[in-house]
Amino acid sequence: MIAGQPGQPESLPDAVPNQWLLRVTPPDWRPYIELARLDRPIGWWLLLLPCWWSSALASLTQHAPPNFWHLLLFCIGAIVMRGAGTTYNDIVDMDIDAQVARTRGRPLPSGRITKTAAKRFLVAQALVGLAVLLSFNRFAILLGIGSLAIVAAYPFMKRVTSWPQAVLGLAFGYGGLMGWAAAYGALAWPPVLLYGGAIAWTLGYDTIYALQDISDDMIAGVRSTALLFGQRVRLGVGLCYGACIALIGLALVTAHAVNVLTLAGLLAMAAHFAWQIRNLDPSDEARALKLFRSNRDAGLLLFAGLAGAALWKAFA
Repeated sequence: MIAGQPGQPESLPDAVPNQWLLRVTPPDWRPYIELARLDRPIGWWLLLLPCWWSSALASLTQHAPPNFWHLLLFCIGAIVMRGAGTTYNDIVDMDIDAQVARTRGRPLPSGRITKTAAKRFLVAQALVGLAVLLSFNRFAILLGIGSLAIVAAYPFMKRVTSWPQAVLGLAFGYGGLMGWAAAYGALAWPPVLLYGGAIAWTLGYDTIYALQDISDDMIAGVRSTALLFGQRVRLGVGLCYGACIALIGLALVTAHAVNVLTLAGLLAMAAHFAWQIRNLDPSDEARALKLFRSNRDAGLLLFAGLAGAALWKAFA
């Protein structure tokens, strides 16, 4: 772990330095905050944004303003289920995390929390997530339950394939289906295409994130697209981001949702991707983390276009 300022809690290498939540949290609670990654909100933002895209797109096609109740439920669900997912991931990966410099200070491999306590915390978070899911219609509930198999499989993928980021995309992009399902009680081509775009987006940004661990991953025998792409990682990320923009564009076309605002959001997202690729340096771990985190802003640009278009169409 990296020590913070005098009198402040220590932080993990990929955490925000001197993070406010850790400052105000009693020491005995900090391992739980770190297990759920509550001190690193970028993860739940990336899980949440496809939900918001899908919900806003559904509202737009219904000529209705964004469903703020659904947006709030998705926000709560993303925070607790991302925490449940990272807790589960840390339980499964405890031995691997102990071999990686960036992760050996996590609560489980460092011995700051027991595996039994982590399992109880996992169940508590999952129950909150279930309560949120049960607030939606029956189709959305069943669809949401279907995502659990992907979440359960993900931690093991880095051991058997060089494409674990694609499996993460299946999990993190699932909100691309959920927002539409919550509004319509069914699926159609627009959310399916949006889901594909979210998968490609996740594949791109998580490849950037994995650049931090290349040397340790080689020692631990862990696979990733960052290792697979090698010196062509900028091209690989660029192709992922290009596929993301193309698939989301097709989602807008099939939903008959192409207008000035939705195009502005999509083009702003594409411009942000171009900025990331231009500034990507595979040897600069600090920059990789910064670019990874910037994907919250990329996703919010698209959401702003979709939500703005829904508001405009609802009240025009």
